[in-house]
Amino acid sequence: MKNVVLASTSTLHGEAYLSYLLPVMRELFAGVTEVIFVPYARPGGISHDEYTEKAATVFAAAGYQLRGLHTFEEPAAAIKNAQAFFTGGGNTFLLVKQLHELGLMDLLAEAVEKGTPYMGTSAGSNIGGVNMQTTNDMPVVYPPSFQTMGLIPFNLNPHYLDPIPGLPHMGESRETRIREFQVQQDLPVVGLREGSWIRIKDKRITLEGTLSAKIFEKDKAAYEVEAGTELEFSKTIPLSSADTHSR
Repeated sequence: MKNVVLASTSTLHGEAYLSYLLPVMRELFAGVTEVIFVPYARPGGISHDEYTEKAATVFAAAGYQLRGLHTFEEPAAAIKNAQAFFTGGGNTFLLVKQLHELGLMDLLAEAVEKGTPYMGTSAGSNIGGVNMQTTNDMPVVYPPSFQTMGLIPFNLNPHYLDPIPGLPHMGESRETRIREFQVQQDLPVVGLREGSWIRIKDKRITLEGTLSAKIFEKDKAAYEVEAGTELEFSKTIPLSSADTHSR
C-alpha cells in the first residue's frame, strides 16, 4: 500500500522551510521515529551534510530523527531497512544522476511501492513521476537515465506558473514547454502550483493543498482540477516508454 506525498515546493513565500507541510508530515509519518533523507539534489551546491542539517532541524522539532542517506556505508541496505523517506528539492538532474549511479532508484521505488512512507518536495517530487523530463531544472549533469520511480502514471511540473497577462516576455511559458514534451511522449503532466501536493494512498491519487492544478494531456485542451480531486487518466503509461536516454 503506497503512502506518498509529492509536494510542489518545500517553502512557501514568507514562511519557514517545510512549515506548511508539518500537518501532512505528521499524518504521513505516523508511528515513525527515523526518516532517511535523500540529499542528493543539493540546492545551491551546498554539501550533503549542510542540506541534511537544515532538514533535520525541522524534523527534530516535529519529533522525528532525520539521517542522511549519504552517511550510510551501505545505502542500499539503508533503503531496504528504512522506516520512511524524505527527498528534498534542488536540481533534479543531479538527484537522478546520483540515484542511478549508486543503483538506488529502483530500490527506492520498490521500498515505497511496498508501503514505506515517502515525502518529496520539488526535485524529490519529480522523481515520483514516470520520468524527470518535465523538470524546470538546468541540465547541469548528465544522468545515465531519465527514468524515475513511476509512483504515479504521469509526470509533474512542480512550481507551475501561469503566463502573466501583459508581461513583455517573449520566451516560452511553462505550458509551451510541457506541450513540447508531449509532442515527444504521450504522457499526462500535472502542473503543480506552490502550496499543493499529490497524495497517494494505495491506488488512490488525489490533489491536495490550497490551489487548483493544471492538467495537460496530449491532443487535449489543458484544464484545471480543484484540491480534493482524485486524479485518474485514461491509460497507464508503461515505464519502458519513459526511458529515452540509454542506460
